[in-house]
Amino acid sequence: MKPVTVSIGVPQTPEQVYDFLDVLAHHERFTDHYLSDWRCGGPARGVGSRVTVTASLGGTKTDVAIEVVEADAPRRIVERNVSAGGRRLAHGTYVLEPLRAGGTRVSFTYAWVRAPLPDRLLAPVVRATMRRGNRTAMRRLAAELSRHVSAAGS
Repeated sequence: MKPVTVSIGVPQTPEQVYDFLDVLAHHERFTDHYLSDWRCGGPARGVGSRVTVTASLGGTKTDVAIEVVEADAPRRIVERNVSAGGRRLAHGTYVLEPLRAGGTRVSFTYAWVRAPLPDRLLAPVVRATMRRGNRTAMRRLAAELSRHVSAAGS
């Protein structure tokens, strides 16, 4: 299946965005519209931090194990996602790029490595659903970054 990428520009620096995203538990704040029942494990930040969540997208629910497998501050974070009893394997990658006028372009790509047959048969619908959910997450991330950076500066 083709990957799905969504992006947003935010006024925070790549370092500020990375500092927020590096704490996997922070992701609940901007993804709880489709990921619930967060159970955290491993270190609080960086490679090895992990969560298990319940994903509710497109009328289905499934547990997803998410683990940070690569971290390159302040540019990139890669998560491995395993669900559907191990039949679905994907990577979620955040890429942070400085904008010329200041701020950061935050891109998130969800790329399937392995997908169950129903996902493959309904690929256009699955990809559209993921794109919609992740676009909402990017808008919510921008709002969370504003709150987080303001609170850290106080």
